[in-house]
Amino acid sequence: MELGAAGMRRSASHNSLSGSDDFDLTHLLNKPRINVERQRSFDDRSLSDVSYSGGHARGGGGFDGMYSPGGGLRSLVGTPASSALHSFEPHPIVGDAWEALRRSLVFFRGQPLGTIAAFDHASEEVLNYDQVFVRDFVPSAMAFLMNGEPEIVKNFLLKTVLLQGWEKKVDRFKLGEGAMPASFKVLHDDKKGIDTLHADFGESAIGRVAPVDSGFWWIILLRAYTKSTGDLTLAERPECQKAMRLILSLCLSEGFDTFPTLLCADGCCMIDRRMGVYGYPIEIQSLFFMALRCALLMLKHDAEGKDFVERIATRLHALSYHMRSYFWLDFQQLNDIYRYKTEEYSHTAVNKFNVIPDSIPDWLFDFMPCEGGFFVGNVSPARMDFRWFALGNMIAIVSSLATPEQSMAIMDLIEERWEELIGEMPLKICYPAIENHEWRIVTGCDPKNTRWSYHNGGSWPVLLWLLTAASIKTGRPQIARRAIDLAERRLLKDGWPEYYDGKLGKYVGKQARKFQTWSIAGYLVAKMLLEDPSHLGMIALEEDKAMKPVLRRSASWTN
Repeated sequence: MELGAAGMRRSASHNSLSGSDDFDLTHLLNKPRINVERQRSFDDRSLSDVSYSGGHARGGGGFDGMYSPGGGLRSLVGTPASSALHSFEPHPIVGDAWEALRRSLVFFRGQPLGTIAAFDHASEEVLNYDQVFVRDFVPSAMAFLMNGEPEIVKNFLLKTVLLQGWEKKVDRFKLGEGAMPASFKVLHDDKKGIDTLHADFGESAIGRVAPVDSGFWWIILLRAYTKSTGDLTLAERPECQKAMRLILSLCLSEGFDTFPTLLCADGCCMIDRRMGVYGYPIEIQSLFFMALRCALLMLKHDAEGKDFVERIATRLHALSYHMRSYFWLDFQQLNDIYRYKTEEYSHTAVNKFNVIPDSIPDWLFDFMPCEGGFFVGNVSPARMDFRWFALGNMIAIVSSLATPEQSMAIMDLIEERWEELIGEMPLKICYPAIENHEWRIVTGCDPKNTRWSYHNGGSWPVLLWLLTAASIKTGRPQIARRAIDLAERRLLKDGWPEYYDGKLGKYVGKQARKFQTWSIAGYLVAKMLLEDPSHLGMIALEEDKAMKPVLRRSASWTN
């Protein structure tokens, strides 16, 4: 299998089937406008180009070609390509960040394949931090793509496809064929001169939970690679088409669910320990939505792909309506829930999930500003998790799961509640922390997820890249600049920690690994996005006009 970049090709410009989704956002920065020749986006195709009633999908199976600037430029002697191209004065820690990122590279048979989770020689226990995690590699991949180094990303995408084909068993139970690994490790035999791979599909994870998000991140990264390089051949390869179909088969299978959201176990995503996110967590639903949109753009309309294209389009409409209607919370909706009647029957019920008003936590009434809102953590029968989860809300913005109005409201909330959600180190993974009796019940007395630590209200620098992408997409780059300025005061001095503890994120996490790769990569991606906002095109998706906008609250809850 050829893993090099020799087969890469730049596609010619094509006529799109709908309006371009390319981001021309350089006017948002207080810097000279960058004149970049842009081509049509390959993902201009709208849901309106697919029949939802079982009819034939319209349009060809190929993509409309585009590549982001930077995709073809090599860095010069370690200098980030984006800085070299646009002559922006880099922050002094940028060079250190690139050196640290390159130290984390993993090679398989002489080819770069990924980055390990952490390069912390001071830690006595390696645990699994010397492995390449699928979710952890995504910000590293984005950094290399923006810096004009796509080979490692291509190698990673192809090798994980091969790992997907391995038999996956936990004890005597076999996992679904489409499951992607949580991580893999390269084993070097110096005596024999042989490299081998060992993959973990959840059988070695804490709690033995398979990662639901790995497959979604893989699809999202495949689309980012295609956007950045213009190399359409990778996504069109039979093994990549099959990988997408296998992932989608797991997610689109029919069962007993009455909702279009995905039912998940606790610990199946970035929050990989027991934290009460079982059910329908916002992180998984946002990633599911984004992966569906990316797959819709890349799947061929052939005999095998056509059925998936139609099923995706149908699911996207149902999922976007459900999330925008029932997961969304703002001041007015909070007031409505506060006044709910319970035990309502029939299709005319207003309180469709039988949420008990007394279950609204006291902190929420003071936390919710008059202007602002967010997608709550979870919605299921008689249960609404009102906590804020950063990753799910940021992905909702960049994927356009959130409407433009909802996206602006999320950013309003961040500005209004800066001390709570950003504090002294961006960004709170969730808010607020659970403690005391609730902590004992929800986490099972987890000593790592104590209050304001790790997943339980800890601050994670890796989330900077998603905050920056959301800020630029909503036309508010000043939010990202302010957050990055905070991070730059501490990250290098503290040794690039995995997370920070405390209500304000002031303290390096009690068990945080140093030189955590995605903390480094997340910072670099955030910086490069601000320097060249056109990079946002490989991350974000514009709103699909074929999707109906969310109805007003009074209507959506009484239909």
